[in-house]
Amino acid sequence: MTQPKFHWTKQAQHHNARAGTLHTAHGDVQTPTFMPVGTVGTVKAMTMDAVRSTGAGIILGNTYHLMLRPGAELVHELGGLHKFMDWSGPILTDSGGFQVMSLGDLRKLDEDGVTFRSHIDGSAHRLTPESSTDIQYLLDATITMCFDECPALPATYETIAKSMRMSMRWAERSRKQFKNRPGYAQFGIVQGGIEPDLRAESVEALTNIGFEGYAIGGLAVGEPQEQMFSTLDFTTHLMPTDKPRYLMGVGTPDDMLGAIERGIDMFDCVMPTRAGRTGRAYTSRGTLNMKNACHIHDPRPIDPECDCPACSKHSRAYMTHLFRAKEILGAMLLTWHNIAYYQRVMRTIRQAIIEDDLTEVAAGLRANWIKGDWSVDE
Repeated sequence: MTQPKFHWTKQAQHHNARAGTLHTAHGDVQTPTFMPVGTVGTVKAMTMDAVRSTGAGIILGNTYHLMLRPGAELVHELGGLHKFMDWSGPILTDSGGFQVMSLGDLRKLDEDGVTFRSHIDGSAHRLTPESSTDIQYLLDATITMCFDECPALPATYETIAKSMRMSMRWAERSRKQFKNRPGYAQFGIVQGGIEPDLRAESVEALTNIGFEGYAIGGLAVGEPQEQMFSTLDFTTHLMPTDKPRYLMGVGTPDDMLGAIERGIDMFDCVMPTRAGRTGRAYTSRGTLNMKNACHIHDPRPIDPECDCPACSKHSRAYMTHLFRAKEILGAMLLTWHNIAYYQRVMRTIRQAIIEDDLTEVAAGLRANWIKGDWSVDE
């Protein structure tokens, strides 16, 4: 059977918000979508069956971490990342650029690529646009990200401009190295900080190269939400309307809702899994700290609107007990809950776009997040 070409189709639009479907070699994904982060071949504290049960359609892996351990060649030898980690659906792999740039003194940058020392054992390695693309091929990534530089912020206009232009040269090299197969894709990454002219220059460069999808990088790095949104307001209007748009590393439910309203289709973030391991629950009424003493005698579920195992089978009191006793099950159940909540938010927003009712639904979501925890009488 011939594999279909990777493409994105739009089902509905409400103002700038879009509902669509990604068609890939590893199945279809409804958008807007949130990708749980499986950096090293696992979504932390979750089995793949648990991830599937939340409704997640696509997950994220990472080139930098997987090339260091267990090694892309080994993953390839064992049948690729899908088989290795028991995930038959699409996988997007981050190129490793962000992780390498965050190494600081452990890395040295030049026009050709980056030489760095492993954070694990100090061994020397090199990543270039070509080698990053090849590693993602060995991993069998459904969506390969081009290799880019992520400058530390805050930075001067000149620094951001120089970095963006090198990233565009690297994007062209990444594209030339990419082995295009039916149902697979490579995304370019728009850079340029919060500078409108640099973002515009980056979008133009990437669309001239031509990719199956386009990501926006360099946001959610400490700038205020309003600044991120204003950058999206400008940037998304310049991007191709027939290709998926991915905002990298975002974020909270409120961040994602605002980005969807501005035309974004795809997200990833470590927040829900990291929060799950540290006792923070995302709910229909904002966040709760399950380590707090106020939950010790509380028989209610974390979120009465949720049907995940943490909420359908256990009380807040039990969850608080698990965290106070430092039991691994607490992290597992709460991570499951958080990922399930993120997926539910995506489904709610998607349905609202289809029904042309996002304005009212978004207002309701935000009102409940602000309202805070349910009272005992509710």
